[in-house]
Amino acid sequence: MDVFHSVILGLVEGATEFLPISSTGHLIVVSQWLGMEQSEGNKAFEVIIQLAAILAVVANYKERFSVKYFRLWCQVFVAFLPVAIVGFLFRHQIKAMFSVSVVATMFIVGGGIFLLTERYIKHKSPRVNSLDDLDFKQSQWVGIAQIFALIPGTSRAGSTIVGALLAGLSRKASAEFSFLLALPVMMAASGYDLLSNYKEFSGELWVPLAIGFVVAFLSAFIVMKLFMVFLEKFTFVAFGWYRILFGVLLLAFA
Repeated sequence: MDVFHSVILGLVEGATEFLPISSTGHLIVVSQWLGMEQSEGNKAFEVIIQLAAILAVVANYKERFSVKYFRLWCQVFVAFLPVAIVGFLFRHQIKAMFSVSVVATMFIVGGGIFLLTERYIKHKSPRVNSLDDLDFKQSQWVGIAQIFALIPGTSRAGSTIVGALLAGLSRKASAEFSFLLALPVMMAASGYDLLSNYKEFSGELWVPLAIGFVVAFLSAFIVMKLFMVFLEKFTFVAFGWYRILFGVLLLAFA
């Protein structure tokens, strides 16, 4: 791990974490293209830059962290429970699925699901345009959809956004709920990995870690804002086609 690697991986993490295109899948692929080993130290680095993305959510939605939004955070917790339970019970099986072929396949499958979802909701009016109107049943459906994100390449953001769209949320409300739901999910996953890999943080790794952290935070913060602007005028169709094209290229050159 050097400074160049940390900047590239920080950019990849920040740019893809909250888009429906699988940050984990992109990190796996980019790491292999850079010739990096999947060592414990490099895995620990990826955990740290995910924490930077979490802080980007806090920075972008700091007004939501008040007693006024207690009901919303209860809904976030309800949506978090399914993936927490399934992820803990099957954590070893999930780690065993991490490969370029699995990531590529799920990129294609996820892209197709996005295209079908957009076609399904094309002539339907969303029932929820603001998270203030979200109910617990809808948040529960989003939580169930998020379970599919445990398959590498599926995308946590992608699965939660599709689940939210099918539950009747608008595109912007779906993206916002996905952002907030990232907090408990990523904190749990990163916390577990930190406890498992804290011994890997050697002295020479601290400079790349700090640089990667800052790059991931800034890129995630900016991408989240641009994503919301994008959704004011466009649908998720472009992301669906991107996933399919990227997945096909991965299968062709893996």
